[in-house]
Amino acid sequence: MRWLVLWLLFPATAQAQGFAGLGQGGEGFALPAPDPTFAFPEDHGPHPDYRIEWWYLTAVLDGADGRTYGIQWTLFRSALTPEGPQVWMGHSGITTPDAHFTGETLARGGIGQAGVTAAPFAAWIDDFAMTSTATDGDAYDALAVAARAGAASYALDLAATGPLVFHGDDGFSVKSESGQASYYYSQPFYEVAGTLSLPAGDVAVTGQGWLDREWSSQPLEGDQEGWDWFSLHLDDGHRLMAFRLRGGSPFLYATWIAPDGTVEALYDGIEIEPLETAGVEGRDVPVRFRLAIPAKGVDLEVAAVNPDSWQATLFPYWEGPVVAEGSHRARGYLEMTGYE
Repeated sequence: MRWLVLWLLFPATAQAQGFAGLGQGGEGFALPAPDPTFAFPEDHGPHPDYRIEWWYLTAVLDGADGRTYGIQWTLFRSALTPEGPQVWMGHSGITTPDAHFTGETLARGGIGQAGVTAAPFAAWIDDFAMTSTATDGDAYDALAVAARAGAASYALDLAATGPLVFHGDDGFSVKSESGQASYYYSQPFYEVAGTLSLPAGDVAVTGQGWLDREWSSQPLEGDQEGWDWFSLHLDDGHRLMAFRLRGGSPFLYATWIAPDGTVEALYDGIEIEPLETAGVEGRDVPVRFRLAIPAKGVDLEVAAVNPDSWQATLFPYWEGPVVAEGSHRARGYLEMTGYE
């Protein structure tokens, strides 16, 4: 039934390209433009004039049992045509050192099953929910998040210790030499606490989280095959977001985030090189990388906590926690798409 519903709701062009058809299909939709002006809390909510949008949380967690865990919570909104309708897709993931749990939920907009409100901030699809618990300041300063992923689930509280950060040029994030772009900002300063409910029992966890907000109508060039995206918390208090877009129009970018939230956009001098692959669900997927930014004194070897962190969803991809050693010690999340 899930496949039948998605076949009816998602256009054939998107299905053919994979991961929401991000390299095509933007005609008639609004397009990001340079020098954006963001308004909050409104921009925490949906932007239906744009074709694709997401609210994307990852967190690397320390269990009371001494093990490292990771969670993902993502809500995607997609408009099928410039006039609508809207389609919603929720993805959740829980990664342990030896297991990975995946959840996926689909909904059509306009019937109350899924949606996002800016004030008060809430994002949901069925019982998969992210809700602001902030009493003042920005709505993203404090969140409660819950989801089920197969036989496992989680309930977490997040508190931000730093400001929102804006990628690219003040939130205008270019993805190709020809100018495809998105609006993109993050809250990378979360302290996280809560409980994972695993088949073997509950585990109390604490750690660090990272929330991404992004929307566009055609953020990729048509010949770009996918991306390798990193979000890292370094041991000296810096944060680093870096990605490489693969294919005929390769593109690299990084945001260097100081402990106080000051950002620097980096378009050059970024090295992202796969060092090792693993067989994951019948495909070869990189699970260890060298990530270097010499100008910042960064030279890291980044490795997956669990190489089998495959999200076997309608548009499949790899998503899981990573740890890094080298010039710094670090940990965070890696997402890889286009390895279908």
